[in-house]
Amino acid sequence: MPCIELTTEIPARPEQCFELSLSVDARRSSMSDSGERAVAGVTSGVMRLGDTVTWKARHFGLPITMTSVISEYAAPRRFVDDQQSGPFRRWWHEHRFEPTVGGTLMTDVVEFEAPAGVVGRLANGLVLTRYMTKLLERRNAWLRDALSSPEA
Repeated sequence: MPCIELTTEIPARPEQCFELSLSVDARRSSMSDSGERAVAGVTSGVMRLGDTVTWKARHFGLPITMTSVISEYAAPRRFVDDQQSGPFRRWWHEHRFEPTVGGTLMTDVVEFEAPAGVVGRLANGLVLTRYMTKLLERRNAWLRDALSSPEA
């Protein structure tokens, strides 16, 4: 099963990073390239433990629907979102926020598995790991830029 670990330095307090990372509105803005929008569950504002959200988006030119739940929550240091239904056989995303001298070290750990057995495992290795890493990098750059602005 593929695992992506990505770290991003953000010049903001962990509390700010944690809150913005749980914002449905911020995610919609950061993922505008895929047309991502919340259509059920929490559709605006900041999510908390036990909250669910259903996202619709387009990836690889295909419409995707995914429902996830905030399954673990330890403000302001860590939360986990798990896919309840959607395109993956498994999707588990841990978000960690560690204070540093200059702000926060944000770490994403994502474990995922495509469906479809052997074909899915090939897709994991050939396409999905690279695609998901780039998607996370773009989102994290958006978060970093949003929290680096004077209004943050």
